[in-house]
Amino acid sequence: MLGLWMFVAAIGLLLIGYPVAFSLGGVALLFTLIGSDLVPNLLGIDLPWDPLFRASRLNILPQRIFGIMQNYTLVAVPFFVFMGVMLEKSGLAEELLETMGILFGRLRGGLAISVVAVGALLAASTGVVGASVVTMGVLALPVMLKYRYSKPLATGVIASSGTLGQIIPPSIVLVILGDQIGVSVGDLFLGSFIPGFMLAGMFILWVVVVAFLRPGDAPALPVEARTLTGSQLFARVALNLLPPLFLIFLVLGTIFFGVATPTEAGAMGAIGAMVLALINRKLNLKSLVSTMDQTVKLTSMVFIILTGATAFSMVFTALRGDRLVQDFLLNLPGGHIGFIFFTMLVIFLLGFFIDFIEITFIVVPLLVPIARTFFGLDGMLWFGVLVAMNLQASFLTPPFGFALFYLKGVAPPEVKTTDIYRGIIPFVIIQVLAVLIIALLPEIVNFLPGLAKN
Repeated sequence: MLGLWMFVAAIGLLLIGYPVAFSLGGVALLFTLIGSDLVPNLLGIDLPWDPLFRASRLNILPQRIFGIMQNYTLVAVPFFVFMGVMLEKSGLAEELLETMGILFGRLRGGLAISVVAVGALLAASTGVVGASVVTMGVLALPVMLKYRYSKPLATGVIASSGTLGQIIPPSIVLVILGDQIGVSVGDLFLGSFIPGFMLAGMFILWVVVVAFLRPGDAPALPVEARTLTGSQLFARVALNLLPPLFLIFLVLGTIFFGVATPTEAGAMGAIGAMVLALINRKLNLKSLVSTMDQTVKLTSMVFIILTGATAFSMVFTALRGDRLVQDFLLNLPGGHIGFIFFTMLVIFLLGFFIDFIEITFIVVPLLVPIARTFFGLDGMLWFGVLVAMNLQASFLTPPFGFALFYLKGVAPPEVKTTDIYRGIIPFVIIQVLAVLIIALLPEIVNFLPGLAKN
């Protein structure tokens, strides 16, 4: 039962707010002492029982850590982080929001629709949730409140649209998830493309329903606010849409046509983001240094957590915790259907309390062997996208949804935390429906990867 207690100890430390990397690594070291003969050997004591694993097995740990540093797939992480942060500084989001607001403003709920559209485009260009939520919160929320949008709808749309970067590629979540479940990141990008934009379409559909049933919650812009018409509007839309579309094609198109690996596409995307910043006259030494600084910090955070998680999983396996988990999951009623229902429920509930990175590094590796037993190698792509869609909800579910914190930090004083929580509920329900649709229709995931292989 040591493996079970180890898992409980790690979750307990995470819930009280202790840093993730040190929670995982510290618990691993503690249970190494408990479960091995290291301390008894140092004290010259002969144990009356056979230790669960020998201290000499710890020699493997440095090799595992160096293996992480040499993992070519994970090199894509700093590239995509750099691309997202640089695009945040290029002013692309501001221009997109303004243009889309004018384009859809004549419709009831048009501003909210424009926020979802921009969120999807930013997701396909950047993949950084914090940047998207903060940018749209600063730019769009005051405008939506000015034109008398209801606070719950406005905040719910912004928070949920900002998290689209976790399922619409290129996404750091997908890069890490691909490495953890042993699926090609390129295939994972292609497999999540349609589900990601399907989710954005479901958000827009909900806005349309709200605007129809409660027109006062999502009014159209007044005539005096629609400053551009005809050819001027067309030129403005084309000018502001072409750069992000070019970047999306540069990153995803090269992967789809087999021209570049995800890591190489990430490098091209980073260069493309610098070019767009240069065109918008936002590229200077200060912005470049700031972008590099944030990239190093975020990348270091991911890798130090991955190192702690590697130590945790190694000790957990040595304590036979993986066997305990496998025996439980393989004996669930309902076979593979019961397995999917239980795992999706656990991931969803954990998302209320801990971040997607912890779930990816702690829970997902325990599920992979059982998922391969049920679905084989061919089904792991579908399983990965299903998990990614579920993980996205962890950004939205209170009390610890990161997107909610980001939005509250930049929201005007009149917007209360209760407004944000009320506004996010319909979008969390939509997320659950999207997970159900993907679970029932794997073809949504497999279509583009199959097309690319043919």
